[in-house]
Amino acid sequence: MIVPSLSERDISTMREDTPGVSQRIHFNNAGTGLALAPVLDAVKNHLDLEARIGGYEAAAAAQSGLDAFYTGLAALIGCRPHEIAYVENATRAWDMAFYGIDFREGDRIITGRAEYVSNYVAFLQMKARKGIEIDLIEDDEHGQIDLTALQAAIGPKTRLIALTHIPTFSGLINPAEEVGAIAAKAAVLYLLDACQSAGQIPLNVAEIGCHILSGTGRKYLRGPRGTGFLYVSDAALDQIEPPFVDLQATKWLDENTYDLVPHAKRFENWERYVAGQIGLGVATRYAIGFGMDRIGKRVCELGAQLRAELSKVSKVTLHDKGKNKGGIVTFTVDGETPAQTQQRLSAHNMNVSVSSASSARIDLPARGLDALVRASVHAFNTEDEITRFMKTAGTLP
Repeated sequence: MIVPSLSERDISTMREDTPGVSQRIHFNNAGTGLALAPVLDAVKNHLDLEARIGGYEAAAAAQSGLDAFYTGLAALIGCRPHEIAYVENATRAWDMAFYGIDFREGDRIITGRAEYVSNYVAFLQMKARKGIEIDLIEDDEHGQIDLTALQAAIGPKTRLIALTHIPTFSGLINPAEEVGAIAAKAAVLYLLDACQSAGQIPLNVAEIGCHILSGTGRKYLRGPRGTGFLYVSDAALDQIEPPFVDLQATKWLDENTYDLVPHAKRFENWERYVAGQIGLGVATRYAIGFGMDRIGKRVCELGAQLRAELSKVSKVTLHDKGKNKGGIVTFTVDGETPAQTQQRLSAHNMNVSVSSASSARIDLPARGLDALVRASVHAFNTEDEITRFMKTAGTLP
């Protein structure tokens, strides 16, 4: 099926709804997406309501906005609303699922070199705590997880396949659907870190085949900071015990017993950033309104354009991996450190980030890299911004 492109009017509307585009060229959407005016309005309006009538009272009055978060996220990733939990960030969402698995000595986790370091540290903690083993799958010739090696690594003790969909330090889009097919055939639990892919490319958990998916609000969805979500399939719910519970997650039966509440809300806390949940719901519906197929197509096209332009500069080296690539573009410039490149661009009101080996311990050092410049585009960015960016990024130190 041919996916239509976003129209010029669509892009203009996105930019009109993004106040920051008048101030800077924002190529740091993998860090935080540039804030949307409708999201800002929703958050501010609820905070004003809390100030006027009280926090509990404001939450009760905003119940429809809170409910809309679940229906919006479910529509975004192709699941049912009751399979969604609101969590304060992607790391904690991932943790709530991972630490809820009853690992036993000798169990094995399969992961790849794109795995985020926070996730890998959790693997190491579980190895020290429970005696599990970690099977690290190398990249294939394209730089994505090697599917043949992954399938061969599955054994009777394999308990979990954990995959980062799009790493924070590369343009790579890992083949999540193919991994899902392998997990389904082997009947192995599959956890997908979608921190960078939610809002950047289309997601459908039924097509991907993951049992668990974690994501954030602050990046490509352009929701508030301090917001995230967790998808847990009903089919996997009985394999995961929330690592901690409160009155939101449980139903008190008597002084000695309780039941976990049905479905994914058992992974929530009662206390939450209510304005943030409302804002993330608004951000999600905003993305859906334009169509994630169309947004994803434009993000990937802009990423490819930026990559192509940077490749023309002799002292710029690209470092993206993968058969399929998204809107994250990583590079280094001869003669200056990534931090110096970032500072030079920032002086021209251009936002990029630096991905250091500290967040990619099992990838960047293996490639002989300490750090990379990370430029990450979104659908509201323009071809003209890339041209202007290149006039600065391509100016050698």
